[in-house]
Amino acid sequence: MQQSKRQSATEVLANVMIGYWVSIGAQLVVFPLFGLTVTYQKNVGIGLCFMAVSMARGYVIRRYFNGLKPLAKPPILGRL
Repeated sequence: MQQSKRQSATEVLANVMIGYWVSIGAQLVVFPLFGLTVTYQKNVGIGLCFMAVSMARGYVIRRYFNGLKPLAKPPILGRL
């Protein structure tokens, strides 16, 4: 069964929103390990930029794979 475009967008949005909050937490831990000092507001902004890219990427990939034709089943070569 194929997903509608709306279902694809909803799935991608849910996935990206969860990923956004995980990334904010990760950035708060990882950035200082690399000596990066970023305010919380800038951290949120960076996360939003990456979230937009992630949503577009996820939607395009989902629609691409949803549009692929299923592979034909190989013929049965013989019965055992």
